[in-house]
Amino acid sequence: MDIYEEIELEDCPYCGGAGLLEEEGGWSWYVMCMDCGSQTASFDFKTRDERKAAAQKAANLWNMGKVVRSDLGE
Repeated sequence: MDIYEEIELEDCPYCGGAGLLEEEGGWSWYVMCMDCGSQTASFDFKTRDERKAAAQKAANLWNMGKVVRSDLGE
């Protein structure tokens, strides 16, 4: 089963928009809001086994509401 199908994401804690699980360059995962741009920290991985764990960590942070958001003027 594909990682994207296995991991569920809640709505954005700031705006209620859809979260998107993103893989960065084949070495890290993070979640980003498609509406306001809020995002989690990135979680690096080196092996295939670590890849899924890193994606799950990013999703867990997102679902807890631990995200970074840059507002205008910051």
